[in-house]
Amino acid sequence: MLLVGVRADGNWLLSQWNLTYATGWEGICKAAAKMYDYYDSKEMPVEILADDHLTGAHSKDDIMNIEEAGHLTVRGFSTVFKLPLMITFYNQSKTVYVNIAQATEEFAYADYEKFNKSLCQYLDSVEMAMCE
Repeated sequence: MLLVGVRADGNWLLSQWNLTYATGWEGICKAAAKMYDYYDSKEMPVEILADDHLTGAHSKDDIMNIEEAGHLTVRGFSTVFKLPLMITFYNQSKTVYVNIAQATEEFAYADYEKFNKSLCQYLDSVEMAMCE
């Protein structure tokens, strides 16, 4: 994924990314299902939203069966970054929004280069999951 920009807002870093290619609903669900294992439900509930409505999905299979919508959001406590993380994918679009808490030194400031280095490899893996 390509980082378009990042900015601080309150206690969060808000960023926009572009996928290499626009992707459809199945690809988005595959990415969300892959990410599901990397959220800690003990720290905070993992929530999957379709068009800003909770889906009730509690497993990878549930995610793959979510009815198609305009966008899909995965939010919760990331075991990779040890911080609250929210990722929103847009159906038939390249646009992805990623919000992460400014709760560690690594994510203290909206520095484009540092932020890109911190998240790019993870998000590239998420994008590759869309094609599996």
